[in-house]
Amino acid sequence: MKRAIELAKRANGEIPVGTVIVKDGEILSSAFNQKEATNDVTAHAEILAIREAEQKLKRWRLDDCEMYVTLEPCPMCAWAIINSRIKTVYFGSYDNNYGALGSKTDLRKIANSKLKVFGGIMEDECDKILKKYFEKLRK
Repeated sequence: MKRAIELAKRANGEIPVGTVIVKDGEILSSAFNQKEATNDVTAHAEILAIREAEQKLKRWRLDDCEMYVTLEPCPMCAWAIINSRIKTVYFGSYDNNYGALGSKTDLRKIANSKLKVFGGIMEDECDKILKKYFEKLRK
């Protein structure tokens, strides 16, 4: 999660979200939000990290991987995570507006997914990054 937090801090001008995908205890891929930088609505950290992991492994099934992300995934990202078969997601901040792995909704119920989810990992640090970003944005 520490690496995901470092990545979130690099997301200049973006909602600060960082993601790391781990396989066998090693970082396989990592990303931060780049929607504004790339003019790509799908360029969320989770989607970018999934794409990179798929390319490295040369397969779309990531069933032997875990994801660490600083913010609870939105519906688009949660659905990609479920469909990629990632086995476990660890996230920092809960997202009561868009969180799709338990806070606002839980897409695992629709998919009958076996995805394991653990929230609140290093939550204070993740919350501080988001709070600082939105305070700056409102000024």
